[in-house]
Amino acid sequence: MLSPKRSLLALGIAAALAAPLAQADGDTTLSGLMFVDMTDVQTQKNGTDVDPDGFGLDVKRFYFGVNHTFDETWSATLITDFDLPKLSVSGKDSTGATVNSTGTSSETQVFVKKAYLQGHFSDAATLRVGAADMPWIPFVENIYGYRFVEKTLLDRLKFGNTVDWGVHGFGKSSGGGVNYAASLANGGGFKNPGRSKGMDVEARLGFMPVDGLTLAVGGYSGKLGQDTDAVPAQHTASRVDAMAAWKASGLTVGGEYFSADNYTTVASAASDKADGWSLFGSYDLTPGYSLFARYDRAKTSKDLDPSLADTYYHAGFAWRSSPSLTWALAYKSDKLADNVTELKTQEFGVWAQVKF
Repeated sequence: MLSPKRSLLALGIAAALAAPLAQADGDTTLSGLMFVDMTDVQTQKNGTDVDPDGFGLDVKRFYFGVNHTFDETWSATLITDFDLPKLSVSGKDSTGATVNSTGTSSETQVFVKKAYLQGHFSDAATLRVGAADMPWIPFVENIYGYRFVEKTLLDRLKFGNTVDWGVHGFGKSSGGGVNYAASLANGGGFKNPGRSKGMDVEARLGFMPVDGLTLAVGGYSGKLGQDTDAVPAQHTASRVDAMAAWKASGLTVGGEYFSADNYTTVASAASDKADGWSLFGSYDLTPGYSLFARYDRAKTSKDLDPSLADTYYHAGFAWRSSPSLTWALAYKSDKLADNVTELKTQEFGVWAQVKF
């Protein structure tokens, strides 16, 4: 559950920051977005039940936003993020070994998710300075459409940031057939705005050769905010992305692929590679009702632990009870396994997205 003290503090900070904007010339709007679920989770490590396990309710995200438009060109946005951390974490340590740990706190943490000044000069040229969307993950999320049920491939596996601090530019051609985005960012994500010796670069180029078909390629290069005098970076992280999707007449079918070098070993002597792909689809049965499914497969440590693989899939039924409220009844399965350890999580229940 959300911590009342932290929630009131975050709302107070947002209100204090919004007050000067509300008194300035222009228009000020407030917004919110919440992801909540009530599900049954079963987690097993090598066949033995481990946490998280059982039936319960989670508020995974609650975004509260303030946007102020000064004029036709300039605006400012602030979005706070109420983050309920997961109690169980699995992944790789610096040597490449599979590790599993249990967190010590279930209190909600409050972050600045987005905070930027925007200059919209034309459809072909928009500039954002501050913490803003990165070029790749939000772009795929928009086509995928079921972020409230599960993150997209790169976000779920922690091979990319949704938002980072830096300078961000994006735009599209007059006919909308070509779009682009590029960011010069700190590299540590919106939760880690610290300074490194240099900044990272991420870019995306998209095409719509025919109505409904989207093709996109992208890439990333940098130190992920980990190059400091105290701990110099040993490697440069790099990633190549590709996506193809068809979205028309109520049908969405798409696929995403990535290949990454040294994303988990920037600060260690060892080097590593990873790659993975995701297939997703949905179909609107009638306005407001849809079926959806997805399948991911990734090799997250091809050099240090070649047998390690992550397999994820989900399927479900979604419906909109109002323009602001979307529900989903779904089943999810995630297995992270190598030759020694298998960690499997299964989840079934109801997810909801609330917008205002």
